[in-house]
Amino acid sequence: MASGSKYPDLTAFKALSFDCYGTLIDWETGFLSTVRMLTSQLAPDHPLNTDPPIEAMRRLNAITDAREQDEPMEPYNEILAESITKFAREELGLPGLPDSIAEPFGNSPGTWTPFADTVPALLRLQARYKLAILSNIDNASIAATVGQRLAPARFDAVYTAQDIGSYKPARANFEYLFEHLRADLGVDRDKGELLHVARSLVADHVPAKDLGLPSVWISRGGEREEAQGVGGSYAELKDQVAFGWRFDTLGDFADEVERQFAAKEKS
Repeated sequence: MASGSKYPDLTAFKALSFDCYGTLIDWETGFLSTVRMLTSQLAPDHPLNTDPPIEAMRRLNAITDAREQDEPMEPYNEILAESITKFAREELGLPGLPDSIAEPFGNSPGTWTPFADTVPALLRLQARYKLAILSNIDNASIAATVGQRLAPARFDAVYTAQDIGSYKPARANFEYLFEHLRADLGVDRDKGELLHVARSLVADHVPAKDLGLPSVWISRGGEREEAQGVGGSYAELKDQVAFGWRFDTLGDFADEVERQFAAKEKS
């Protein structure tokens, strides 16, 4: 434990790697408007016509996750467009989805907004660490997100599924992260210099445990069974994850980082 803190030491790491959508960016709200538009066309007593459409969101996410694994070379914006079309047809029984809905939805991640605590927390964290992103996203979407939505925070490295050719939780994505952080930023995870920060249990924390990568869970309510973006049930996955820190928000994490560095500088 860090001096004067209930948490393990956070001051020895040189870099933080982040999942982006769900951890920094509010992807649930980004999904909601399109999903609601579709589920509202169902009969009032249809089990997927609820507000919020939690089960509908889960089913769309399951379709998206399955396509990521089946088509690892396909960019995320195309996967989203095809997944929402399949969701409308197979899960909701609606006729073919027009391009006027599917294509804009596929290209929408770059327009999704960060959580209110994200940018202020990143500005504090970048004073202490090098920052990187490891995301299941396409390059156009991440460019818009980093350049517009997360500014003025800055990232020292950004790695996407489109660059890597596969999607988390594939081991290859994390190995790509380790290799490129060492080459690009001089950060060596084998020396304990890297800490991974994410919300998704399945995409991030399960492989982190398998790889022995220290991680922080930004839960954002993800321990609740009704949570939509957690990427798996914590009750079902708790034995498969081993995050060393848990915070409700990124702001809470940044607060603890500042407390620990301040205590270290005084000692």
